[in-house]
Amino acid sequence: QVQLVESGGGLVQPGGSLRLSCSASGITLAYVAIAWFRQAPGKEREGVSCLSNGGEITYWPDSVKGRFTVSRDNTKNTVYLQMNNLKPEDSALYYCATDRVPWCPRAPRNFADWGQGTQVTVPS
Repeated sequence: QVQLVESGGGLVQPGGSLRLSCSASGITLAYVAIAWFRQAPGKEREGVSCLSNGGEITYWPDSVKGRFTVSRDNTKNTVYLQMNNLKPEDSALYYCATDRVPWCPRAPRNFADWGQGTQVTVPS
């Protein structure tokens, strides 16, 4: 059974940084693509980024390019989302997800396995 667990969220002031973690069991993250999504209250879920098994990173919204980056530690079976220069509009519940395939889709779509999410709050 695949289980994804996010952590690292919190309250951070505008301009600050956070690093979210996505730890996995039941699946080896080195072999699959992992995507990050977020959902703010009253808004649709938004794809943020995706890391393929080969290390290619896709960023879906232009708003995070240059501020967010994704990395993976195969020894810990964990994927990270480093978020810098955070803005109030980044506030959301952040999820990691996998579709158990090595590649990232061109556009965000529904994935097979999801974590429970970790909250990021950036006050205005």
